[in-house]
Amino acid sequence: MPVLHEYTMTQTIKTAKRWLTPGMGLKRWLVLLFMGITVFAMGFGLFLRDLYGGTGYPPIIQILALHALQRWLRAVIFGSIGLGFIAFSLYQLNQTMISAFLPKQTTSAEVVEILHEARRRRQGPKIVTIGGGTGMSVLLRGLKYHTDNVTGIVTVADDGGSSGRLRKTLGVLPPGDFRNCITALADDESLMTQLFQYRFAKDNSEKENGLAGHSFGNLFITVMAEVTGSFEQALAESERILSIHGKILPSTLQDVTLYADVITENGSSQVQGESAIPYSEYPIERVYLKSNETPPIAPDKIEAFPGAIDAIIEADIILLGPGSLFTSLLPNLLVPEIAQAIRTSSASRIYICNVATQFGETDCFSLKDHIHALENHVGEGLISHVLVNNCVDFPIPPNRSYDLINPQVSATLGNCIFIQANVIDTIHPWRHDSTKLAQAILDWYQKTCISNN
Repeated sequence: MPVLHEYTMTQTIKTAKRWLTPGMGLKRWLVLLFMGITVFAMGFGLFLRDLYGGTGYPPIIQILALHALQRWLRAVIFGSIGLGFIAFSLYQLNQTMISAFLPKQTTSAEVVEILHEARRRRQGPKIVTIGGGTGMSVLLRGLKYHTDNVTGIVTVADDGGSSGRLRKTLGVLPPGDFRNCITALADDESLMTQLFQYRFAKDNSEKENGLAGHSFGNLFITVMAEVTGSFEQALAESERILSIHGKILPSTLQDVTLYADVITENGSSQVQGESAIPYSEYPIERVYLKSNETPPIAPDKIEAFPGAIDAIIEADIILLGPGSLFTSLLPNLLVPEIAQAIRTSSASRIYICNVATQFGETDCFSLKDHIHALENHVGEGLISHVLVNNCVDFPIPPNRSYDLINPQVSATLGNCIFIQANVIDTIHPWRHDSTKLAQAILDWYQKTCISNN
């Protein structure tokens, strides 16, 4: 029992200290509350003095005011009683208010930790991530524990699977990558998150009919776009429902298709569609966007979504990738205003290189090849840093067609600053680990950017 009592006291002291941690926004209001009570007590005392100044205090008031005791002792007694009443009332008020939002069994220590974490995330750096697909979801899943000021800018060129079918039949922007990124920023334990990711089973027939193969989240966003009147409002409502830590925005609202020129034995050929490009048997020479609008819009006239531009301008860190280089990252950068906003931003612009090559897109690519492919599409000077995995001691399973990317670089890669860290997922070594990746970015930011300021 003494050990348990000592542990309880330690936890109580720890909780009390946490309440008074700088940045919690509590001490200032406690001081103001104390000042308010003090001023009120002074006013009430002056009122009693004016009321009974000529006749003297009635006996009952003299007894309640402990007139028989010395003044300093009376001050200590009444001060202690008053502080006790204040503390007890604040505690009960706090319990009453939080019971409407938190489970009944939530302790005071848990409440203060929740508030502390929420406060810390609200004060986190403004981070913009640019990409799409699985890679961006992995990144967002790690960043949400460090900051609420996360904005994901997602490509709208997806034309495969459920998204492609909805896009073709209903004319909406492809919701799949947006759904994945929104759920990555939500609480993983949430039933609603699981519901958004639920996919209706396919039957044995090759033809996809009805709901087969569709994700519930894709259907929800599509219907919400119809109800609210816009795709961006549908995203906002989906974010509100899942209470995500950040926001997800499209790079453009215009209907575009991704094309690729591939190198063949006879020269070059064109491949149409984001979903078809990785399955071409030929190396990719370049990718580009074409408008599906009527009349068509020239590639250099495709307009960026204004909210995406605002987020880039206000960012402290801009992260490009990880993910499919040609079909997830570059389609965003091929929107001219997006690339221009990144280029002129004062934020650190970090390209997160994939940990491994990707079959059909970056076969046999080195780190240098990744950077050169990026620069060949959007020009030099877009990125200021490159984050690369430096842990490559993982055996490649014989059934996997990828190579881990060597982090060693030469001096011929321009003015980029290279950041090396162990960010590999040991279970799926062709992917990033979300926790490691986010921690590496925030550690670098704390060490380099904040300490220099």
